[in-house]
Amino acid sequence: MENMTEKFAEFCEELKYEDLPPEVIKRTKLLILDTVGIIIRARHDAESTSSLVSAIDKLEMGNGSCQVFSDKKTYTPSAAALLNGTLAHSLDFDDTHAEASLHSSAPILSAALAAAQMNKSSGQELITACVVGYETQIRLGLAGGSSAHYKKGFHPTATCGVFGAVAAAGHLMGLTKDQFISAFGIALSQSAGSMQFLTDGAWTKRSHVGQAAQNGLSCAIMAGEGFKGPSQAFEGQWGYFHSYASGGDFKKALDGLGKKFETLNLGVKPYPSCRYSHAAIDGIIELKNELGFSSEDVENIDIGLSETALNIIGYPLKDKQHPKSIVDGQFSMPFCAAVTVKSGGLNWDDYNKHLNNNDTLSFCNKIKVSPDEDAEKCCPEYMSAKVKLVVKGVKHEKFVKIPKGEPENFMEDNEFINGDAGVINESYESHQLNTTSNFAPTNKLLTWYCGGLNYQVEHHIFPSVSHVHYPAISKIVKATAEEFHLPYKSVPSWGEALRIHQRTMKKLGEPEWSLA
Repeated sequence: MENMTEKFAEFCEELKYEDLPPEVIKRTKLLILDTVGIIIRARHDAESTSSLVSAIDKLEMGNGSCQVFSDKKTYTPSAAALLNGTLAHSLDFDDTHAEASLHSSAPILSAALAAAQMNKSSGQELITACVVGYETQIRLGLAGGSSAHYKKGFHPTATCGVFGAVAAAGHLMGLTKDQFISAFGIALSQSAGSMQFLTDGAWTKRSHVGQAAQNGLSCAIMAGEGFKGPSQAFEGQWGYFHSYASGGDFKKALDGLGKKFETLNLGVKPYPSCRYSHAAIDGIIELKNELGFSSEDVENIDIGLSETALNIIGYPLKDKQHPKSIVDGQFSMPFCAAVTVKSGGLNWDDYNKHLNNNDTLSFCNKIKVSPDEDAEKCCPEYMSAKVKLVVKGVKHEKFVKIPKGEPENFMEDNEFINGDAGVINESYESHQLNTTSNFAPTNKLLTWYCGGLNYQVEHHIFPSVSHVHYPAISKIVKATAEEFHLPYKSVPSWGEALRIHQRTMKKLGEPEWSLA
C-alpha cells in the first residue's frame, strides 16, 4: 500500500478554487444550502438540542467568536463545530454518499465554518475547503468498504468524518503537507462512532457527527501549532484501514484524486430517515399514485432490501415494528413504510404525529422485510429496494433501483428548495386555508382599492375567478371550512393586518432567523 497519508496531505494543501470544475462548485453550494436549512430546523425542533446546548453552557463554551445557525448566541470555535455538526445530523435529513454509506456535509461544513470564521476566509475558500473535506472523507469510506465497517460496529460518517473535518479546517488554516500528516495522525486517535444507538433509540448518532467536526477542527489546530501526530495514519500497521476497515479496496482512496470528484456523487434526501429506507418509500408513493389505495385497502407489505440495509432498518423485525422514539422511527423500515402509506410521504412532523398514533403503529405489523437478490446486486452502489404489497387481494410489485435525490435521480430545483421532495401532505385547498388569511373583508373601499385581493383565501383557492365574486364566494368557503373543521382566517381591520405584518417582519429580522 502506497503512502496514502502523504498523498492526501498533498491534495489537501494544494487544491485551489480554480481547480474545481463548475459543476463541483454548483453542487457544493447546493449542499451547503441544504445543510444550513437542516441546522435551522434542528436548532428549534430536534428533541436532543436543548440538552446539548445546556451541556455546552455548563462547559462554559459560549461567548466565543463563532456563530451557530438560528442561534442568537456566539460560541467558541470548538463548541460551534460541535453544535452545527450535531444539528446538521439531528434530523437524519443530510446529504449522503450511497456507495461509501456516509453523510458528508454535516461534519465537514461544520468544521469548515468554524475555521472560516476564525481565519476570516472568503466564500470561495470555504467552498474549496468543503470539497477537500468531501473528497478525503468519501474516499476513505469507499476504500474501507461500508459493509465491513458496519459489521465491526462503526458509524462511517463519524469515523471517516473526523478526517474530512481535518482536511477542510486544515485547508482554511493553510496547513502544510507535513502539518496535514500530523493532523491526520492526531485524528486517528479521535476516529470513533458506535452503531449501538440502534438498540434503544439513543441520540449518540447525532453527536458522533458533531464530535467529528469538533475533533477534526482541534486536530488541525494542534498540528498547526506544531503538535506531532504519527505518520501513516491510514496505511500504517495500526492505522485506520488495518484497525477499522480491513478488507476494503484501498485503491479507491487515491483513484482520480483531484481529477475525479466524488463530491458529485453526493445525493440529497427528500425524507428525514435512514437513506436505506428511501427506495421503498419512493416505491410505495409510486404504487399509491398508480393505484389510489388507502391504508384500509392494504392487506400486507413485504419490502426486499440488501443485507446491509436489513441489519440497519429491518432487524430485529419485532423491534422495528414497534418504534418508541424518533430515532427508532428513522431507522425502522416498517414505520417509514406505514407513514408513507397513510400520508403519501414522510416529513419531519410525521414522527410526532404517527409515533403516538395507534392506527399507524398497528399497521406496522402488516409490514415485513426480507432479503432481496436484486437489491443486493445493486449494493453498495445504490440503496435499492423492492416493494411487494397486496391491495384488496391483488399483488403489486415495484423495484426502485435509484432513490430520489441520488445524482442519477436528482431533485429539481423547486423540489430541493421546497423540501420534502416538493410534496405537501394535504390537499391544495386545505393548504391554502391553513396558510392564508383575509384582511378587512368588510371594508368596501379597501376591497375596491385592492381589486379584491384582501380576500386572499378566495383568491388563492379560485385564482381564475373574477374578484368581484369573492365577497359572495367567501360565505360558501367559510361555511365549508367550518363543516370540515378547517381554519378560516380573517383579520377584521386593515390596521390589525398591518400590525400583524409588522410583528412578523420584526420577528424574521431577529438574529435567530439570520443566516449571517
